[in-house]
Amino acid sequence: MSSAAIKRVSVLMNHLSATPSSATYKTGLLAGQVAIVTGAGQGIGGATALLFGKEGANVVVSDLDEIKGKSIADQINKSGGKAISINGDVTDPAFPERLIEETVKAFGKINIIINNAGYTFDGMIHKTTDKQFQMMLDVHNIAPFRILRAASKYMRVKDGESRSIVNVSSTSGIHGNVGQVNYATAKAGINGLTKTVAKEWGAFGVRCNSVAFGYIDTRLTRAKENGESLIVNGQKIALGIPMGANKEAPSPAVVFADTPLKRAGHVDEAAGSILLLCSPFASYITGHTLEVTGGKGI
Repeated sequence: MSSAAIKRVSVLMNHLSATPSSATYKTGLLAGQVAIVTGAGQGIGGATALLFGKEGANVVVSDLDEIKGKSIADQINKSGGKAISINGDVTDPAFPERLIEETVKAFGKINIIINNAGYTFDGMIHKTTDKQFQMMLDVHNIAPFRILRAASKYMRVKDGESRSIVNVSSTSGIHGNVGQVNYATAKAGINGLTKTVAKEWGAFGVRCNSVAFGYIDTRLTRAKENGESLIVNGQKIALGIPMGANKEAPSPAVVFADTPLKRAGHVDEAAGSILLLCSPFASYITGHTLEVTGGKGI
């Protein structure tokens, strides 16, 4: 067994045998690793950053909203972990390089990249504009590509360290979805990027997987009438699923009729699936798209 494999097994055994009081930052599944999480100011990204901090990673919290990004980093630091915030717009061509170089300057290396930043900008095909379509490609395809390209010199290194990438996809990218031609296309694209990186970087020990989330309870899946929005390049984009001004939201029994678990997923559960793919438990899993749906679509 190689020294790298022995190290992975050791991490697993130490974690499984740890008592609750000793399973701290020094003995977590990601102890000593450096993890970048984009879109980490809230929702799935925020939950992932917090969980990674608990599992011993040095976390780089990146978000468009500087205040929210700093808040997540502060929570990790106050809990005994270590985190910094590097905030900015992932679609800015200059940002990926800055994100990677500032991470290496702060922590000396990169082990994990979670390409989570994104949003929806829904519309039926016949009403979707070129700009509306392109914005989804920019944030879900081009931005992750640029981040990985910028990180390549730090990831494609044969030094025995664990390195892993998780790109956040969606079941819309697997099955399509009414009103999401732009989002579904982009999320299908991230799965293709994932498999290509897995094939090109596998020789360096880098694993690359994607997670296709179903109905996770976030501002993207709550009622559009709640008024959640995002400002992108000065444009206000309403988030959520329209329920109609005088229409009550459908009951959970209706919404989750075809979901075996009969409920929405929680952001902490979404974060757990991302941790799984970055952990030693997934050391022989790469190029895979993990569907996290509560059973919907089986």
